[in-house]
Amino acid sequence: MISTLLNTRGTRAKRRVSVTAALAATVALGLALAGCTSSNNNPSSTSTSGTGGSASGVSIVVMGGATNDPFWSTVKNGGEAAAAGVEKAGGKVTFLAMPNYNNFNADAAKLVANILAQKPSAAVIPDWAPEAQNANIKAITDAGIPVFIYNTGADQVKTVGAEAYVGSDDYASGKLAGETFAKQGSKHILCVNTLPGTATAEARCKGLNDGATAEGGKATELSLPSSQFGDPTAIAQAIKGAVLQDSSVDAIFTISQGDADSAASGLSQAGVADKVKLGSTDFNTAALGRIDKGTQLFAIDQQGYAQGYYAVAAAFQFAAYGIALPGDLPTGPAIIDKSNVAKATAGVKDGAR
Repeated sequence: MISTLLNTRGTRAKRRVSVTAALAATVALGLALAGCTSSNNNPSSTSTSGTGGSASGVSIVVMGGATNDPFWSTVKNGGEAAAAGVEKAGGKVTFLAMPNYNNFNADAAKLVANILAQKPSAAVIPDWAPEAQNANIKAITDAGIPVFIYNTGADQVKTVGAEAYVGSDDYASGKLAGETFAKQGSKHILCVNTLPGTATAEARCKGLNDGATAEGGKATELSLPSSQFGDPTAIAQAIKGAVLQDSSVDAIFTISQGDADSAASGLSQAGVADKVKLGSTDFNTAALGRIDKGTQLFAIDQQGYAQGYYAVAAAFQFAAYGIALPGDLPTGPAIIDKSNVAKATAGVKDGAR
C-alpha cells in the first residue's frame, strides 16, 4: 500500500519521532489483553464491564461520531476490539455517540461535558471543533483525567493538556488527494464539504487545494449545509448542479465515504461520469467496487479501525499502568487505488477497513 505514514505533515512533528516504539508498546498491550466483550443495545452509549483483574475499577470513556455514519462504525469496531482486552483485565469502556450532525459544534461540546460528568479514569476524544470543545476538554484535563485526542486535533494536544494524538492528519490527507488528482491531469478539483466549519473538513479542503496547486492545478470548495450530511439525494443534486454550471470542474473530492456515493450518482445524472474524476476520504464497499472498475480514482484511508483500537489501548495502559506513549500514533493518510484495492476489500469483510 502506498502510504505517507512515515511522512505525515503536521504542526507537531516532534512528537511523532518515536511512533515505532509507541506502536510496538500498544500492540503488545493488545496481544497481552486479548479477551471477549459485551455491550448493551443503546446506540449512543454502550459499555463493556470489567469482570475483575489487576485493572479493576479503571474506566475509559470514548467519544465518537453519529451511529448512522459508517466511518464511525469502523472506528468503534477497533475500539471494541481493544475494549475486549480492557474488560479481561478488569476495566470498563463506555462509548458515547453524537446524536447527529445537525447542530455539530454545540452537540460535540455537550458530549465532552458529559464525559467530565462521568469522571472516568481516562477519556478518548476527537477534537473536531476546537472553538466549541476545547474549554470542556481542558476542564477534563484540569480535573486530573488524562485525555487522548484521536481522529482529529493533532495540533490541539498541547492546548488542552492531552497526553497524545492517535489518528491521521487531515491536511496531509487533503494534500495527498490534491497531488494525486493533479498528477493524473486534473486542473480544477471541487471539494464537496458537507461539514463546513469543522476543523476536519476545512483542513482536508485546504490541503486539497495546496496539493493541487503544487502540481499545477487548483481546488475550489462546494460548501453544503451540515444538515445535508448523510442525505444522498440532496448531495447528489448539489454536485450535479455544480458540474453542469462549471464545465471546468474535472474532479470531485468528498470528505466522507457516503458523500462519494452521492457524488458518483450526481456525476452519472449529469452525464459526466466518464469525464470528471472522483476521489474520496474514507470508503465503503461501493467505493472499493468503483476503484476496482476504474470509475473512482482513489480513496484516502485514515484507517479508522486503527484509530479506535490504538486510542482505547493507549488510554487504558496509561490509566491502569502508567505506561505513556513516547509520541503520537499516526494512522494515515494512506491511499487506496487500483493497485491495492483487493487487500482493502478483504479488510472490509472483517470489519477492519
